[in-house]
Amino acid sequence: MVRIRLKRMGTNHKPFYRIVIADQRRARNGKFIETIGTYDPTYSPAKIEVSDERAKYWLGVGAQPSEVVRILLTKKGVL
Repeated sequence: MVRIRLKRMGTNHKPFYRIVIADQRRARNGKFIETIGTYDPTYSPAKIEVSDERAKYWLGVGAQPSEVVRILLTKKGVL
């Protein structure tokens, strides 16, 4: 199954995430299909950048968002 999930980037104690489309059997930071946005929780409020068009496309073809990504997409108004 294809999932929309977070890929952790950044250094120790300074996380930065990319919102990616990946097969759920792959490792968290493993091979992915496409990057559709970023999430940076170190800012207050957190920075969320998502390509609405690509997110809607992947949701339309059956990709399932993880719990955290579902919350982020709801905040951005995609869901």
